[in-house]
Amino acid sequence: MTVAVDLQLRRGLFRLRARFEVPASGVTAISGPSGAGKTSLLRAIAGLERGRGLVKVGEQVWQDAQQFIPVHQRGLGYVFQEASLFAHLDVRGNLEYGLQRRAAQPKPEEFATTVELLGLSDLLTRSTANLSGGERQRVAIGRALLAGPRILLMDEPLAALDRRHKQELLPYLETLHDELQIPVLYVSHSPDEVARLADHLLLIDHGNVVASGPTAEVLTRLDLPAAHEEDAAAVITGTITRYDDDYSLCEVTFGEHTLFVPSPPRATGTTLRLRILPRDVSLTLHPQQDTSILNILPVNVTAVAAKPDSRCLIGLEVGGQQLLAQITRKSADALQLAPGKRVYAQIKTVALLS
Repeated sequence: MTVAVDLQLRRGLFRLRARFEVPASGVTAISGPSGAGKTSLLRAIAGLERGRGLVKVGEQVWQDAQQFIPVHQRGLGYVFQEASLFAHLDVRGNLEYGLQRRAAQPKPEEFATTVELLGLSDLLTRSTANLSGGERQRVAIGRALLAGPRILLMDEPLAALDRRHKQELLPYLETLHDELQIPVLYVSHSPDEVARLADHLLLIDHGNVVASGPTAEVLTRLDLPAAHEEDAAAVITGTITRYDDDYSLCEVTFGEHTLFVPSPPRATGTTLRLRILPRDVSLTLHPQQDTSILNILPVNVTAVAAKPDSRCLIGLEVGGQQLLAQITRKSADALQLAPGKRVYAQIKTVALLS
């Protein structure tokens, strides 16, 4: 099952030409620079903008050459940058409005489950005027979910929040990622949000889709701009196999490899996403001894890309997953790095994303 889109939309000088298929499950992030067409694409998928072409969610065709299903009949949930809650209703009233929009009768436990997932139990009787930005967005998400959508569209839901409220809301979004049985299209320009939440990544620029694929692969492709940004990073997914209480370290395993990650206590068997910056990875021809660096992995060079300055970006593969290393061009030449060469990656810092 997929979400299939083949749309064209013209607004003044701007032209959107988007053709792609993404999984009808998990979170697909839509990312790109400002003005690339991310919001226009989301609005066209929703039917808020009348584009020409195809929109198909699973087996349901929302538009093609013969038909155009209006927005209110598409069975979608839409969360905007601003929560846009009903000021005359309290939190419970806003959530119940979502239930009233459902085509089918909700299950009796659905309201309570949504309230629990989003941590809204203590807010139900509160006026929306007395909510923080993060609380307002949680209510907006709950209202959208209680409408029983076939797909959830989220247009930079954290953009209007300060850093503290973003960090407050992200764990709830991660929980939804794990629990939702519907696809989510999530517009964001934040590499951290994309790395933490997205299973699939769609890159858009000047109204064109320039790449689509699993997030970890797209982020580390040297032929794409995302890998060359200053905040570029690789995402590794692994499982906790042991927690070291003495040193407050998680032992995270992926394939035959292990990384040690500073963390509060976590249960073994937990799946984690790890974010590794290219500047925190150095390369050696042989595993080093007598070093403070705990994480040293055997890797294969997959690509080498020189930057305009003194630096060089190296694509690496380890255990079926991708890493990036940023070193000087002089070092790359000294190590004679080329695709297929086996070296060792020394990872100074590993950041937990989930």
